[in-house]
Formats: sequence, C-alpha cells, structure tokens
Amino acid sequence: MSNTSKEVHDQSLEEEQILAQAKSIINARFVRGIRIDGAKDAKDLIVVKLANQAQEQFGCLFLDTRHNLIGFEVLFRGTIDRSNVYPRVVARRSLDLHAAAVILCHNHPSGDPQPSQADISLTKQLSETLKLFDVYVLDHVVVGGTQMYSFAEHGLL
Repeated sequence: MSNTSKEVHDQSLEEEQILAQAKSIINARFVRGIRIDGAKDAKDLIVVKLANQAQEQFGCLFLDTRHNLIGFEVLFRGTIDRSNVYPRVVARRSLDLHAAAVILCHNHPSGDPQPSQADISLTKQLSETLKLFDVYVLDHVVVGGTQMYSFAEHGLL
C-alpha cells in the first residue's frame, strides 16, 4: 500500500470511528422519555438513523401526549428510490405503542432531501388515517445525505 493509499485508509477508519461515537452519543441522548421539543430535536435523531443508507427507509418517532419519545422504528425498507409504505402498518404500530403523535421520516439515497409529489400525497394520507385514531402527525422529515427537509417547517402539515 502506498503512503497516499495508507493515509486515505487511515483517515477513512478515523472517520468511521468518529461516526460510530456520534451515533452512540445520539442514541444515548434519545432514550425513551426524552422530550422532542421541535424539528431540531427530531432531526438530530433522524439524521443519525437514516443518513447515508443505500436503500430508502421509512420510519417513525413515536411520541406520547407530552411529546416524550416512546421509540424510533424503521417500519419499511425499499430500493434505491422508493419503499412501499402501508398506512395500516403505521396505524397499528402507533396503537400498539400507545402513541399520541408521530414524526414520520424517510431518506432519499440520492442525497436530495426535497420531497416528491408521492411523499406529499403519502403524508396527507397518513395524517388523515392516523387522525381517525387520535394519533397526530407532527412532522415528516426527509433526509438526503446529511441535509433534511421538514414538512412542518415548510407549512406542508
């Protein structure tokens, strides 16, 4: 291995160690019962969970009536540009966990966090479905690389 290759390899290992430590810190901070006080808190957790995934993943932050975290789960995994999301599964899991609110999230492996028309339609459908069970969608965060798009911050909810 040349010196340049070794330096790149060493830097890559160091970055992986830093990322692993960052994930560990975020996971320790976002434990059951921690209050999610807004989009920034949600984004901090979501970006660690979904950034740089090779396939699209769709998940939820499940919250109680005071917006304390019950848990985070990836509910669906897909391909490089889509995943099938079933409202009945999201509703069932919300009810199983006794969630009063959810923050939806998914990643775009392309790196572009802008929501598609399908993302906007799905969010409306999920909001309407979950509202029937008194579960409220507070936000939908789309992750593209390390950039994020919040539906709530853009007035789409």
